[in-house]
Amino acid sequence: MSKKYGVLTEVAITAALSMTLSLVPDFFSWFTPSLGALPLIIFALRRGMKYGLLAGLIWGLLHFLMAKVYYLTFSQVFIEYILAFSSMGLAGLSHRSIQKALRQNQRFTAVIWAIGGAFTATAVRYFFHYLAGFIFWGSYAPKGISPYWYSFTVNASAGLATFLLVAIVLVFLIPSQAHFFLLDKKAAS
Repeated sequence: MSKKYGVLTEVAITAALSMTLSLVPDFFSWFTPSLGALPLIIFALRRGMKYGLLAGLIWGLLHFLMAKVYYLTFSQVFIEYILAFSSMGLAGLSHRSIQKALRQNQRFTAVIWAIGGAFTATAVRYFFHYLAGFIFWGSYAPKGISPYWYSFTVNASAGLATFLLVAIVLVFLIPSQAHFFLLDKKAAS
């Protein structure tokens, strides 16, 4: 039972670190990568989807405690803060494949699986932001620009920047710190 508490402690620390990195000022407005995605995706790749989704949910909820929620409607908040942030845990879908590859000393394969998991998580998160963008924020699109296109350009640029940042970190982190991602089979479940 104590291992479970250890993992839950990791969940809380990861969510808090993700929130802390989210507070770094955006210097390039929409084009700034989500720095909070880094620890969350790395954690999900290490611990799996179940714990990754939980850490993402807590990260989303921490926005409420920190008064960093842009509220228009309940459904907008649910999409952008509950679904979008929770979906970052989807990176954990490739968790077992990464561990298998690392146990077989196939670090390149592990990196490919990790990048695939990171892409999935980032794409789903920014898809939710895209939906909310044209449904709820479309009226803020500059005159003459479709709300669909406006939401796409804003969210695709942020999503791409986030994915590229995470992918670059994973390319260096997994080969040099493979032991961090290797868990015994009991700890992984």
